[in-house]
Amino acid sequence: MIKLLSHLAFVAITTPNVEESTEFYEEHVGLTVTDRIDGDVYLRCWGDYYRYSVIVRKGDEPGLATMAWRTTSDEALDEAARRIEAAGVTGTWSEKGVGIGRSYEFVGPWGHSMTLFWDVERHAPQGAVASIYPDRPEKRSKVAGAPRQLDHVTIAASDVDAFAKWYNDVLGFRIMAKTVLDEAPISVFSVLTTNEKSHDLGVVLDGSTRAGRINHYAFWVDTREELLIAADVLMEHGYPIEYGPSIHGIGEQTFLYYREPSSLRIELNTGGYRNYVPDWEPNIWKPSLGSNNLYRNGAMPMSMTESFPAADGPSATEEGVPDELKAQLLNPYAQHGQG
Repeated sequence: MIKLLSHLAFVAITTPNVEESTEFYEEHVGLTVTDRIDGDVYLRCWGDYYRYSVIVRKGDEPGLATMAWRTTSDEALDEAARRIEAAGVTGTWSEKGVGIGRSYEFVGPWGHSMTLFWDVERHAPQGAVASIYPDRPEKRSKVAGAPRQLDHVTIAASDVDAFAKWYNDVLGFRIMAKTVLDEAPISVFSVLTTNEKSHDLGVVLDGSTRAGRINHYAFWVDTREELLIAADVLMEHGYPIEYGPSIHGIGEQTFLYYREPSSLRIELNTGGYRNYVPDWEPNIWKPSLGSNNLYRNGAMPMSMTESFPAADGPSATEEGVPDELKAQLLNPYAQHGQG
């Protein structure tokens, strides 16, 4: 298979209160508003090379409107669309969008919208925002701990392995690793990538009946110190840290998780490895090995199992979560493989 996709270019998220979310991204995260069009707000990280990184869109609930990847060429865009339709999924072509050329949008087998495009408008800094570094798209943000770039998106699906296989077979995502429970042969997490990063697409197990949900999306900062500063800034302004800072075993990134005003989860990460091996064989992790928290010194909060929009049923944080996984989340000693 020729290489079809190059990298995650932007995410479009929904929120009941666009202005409240936008203010949060500007004032506390350090993104910059580039456009306001038809009720949508377009924002970018200071180090992203295109016109925007995040679209904030009005919606009844927090969720994912679409996740967008740039292809490796115009020909790759056509080939990607051909392979998607050969796999039984029909998408829609658009001739031109905000900051991008013709694009192909489809809804995958587990209900997630994905947009593919090649032609793109690059960010062109003007005057005072232009950097002294010619390779930077603009000056570093003045907001402490502001992310340099959009990093990845992690969705929720009812079958982790089948999701990973479909996106590998059809679009060429490399499957890098997965987590299988210690107590049962249940795959609860997998990471995929289109490039040398450990992942730009993740998938967590979703036992709910609602398709197309997102668990979180992530930004990137250059250093661990910036990540810690960002955590400090968020807490000082009344935004608690949901989980972290710590280090993932899978991917080896330092991470922290927090929520934006809509309740949608955001991850901030840094570090990790680069993998250029074209025929990489994915490793199988267990929670007891520290797949999520390499230090294995504390339990992941149950709230981290919540995805968006809320699951159908009585509990968004517990519906469909296997009993074995609940036990590992609630018992920190289980992450050590102890009794």
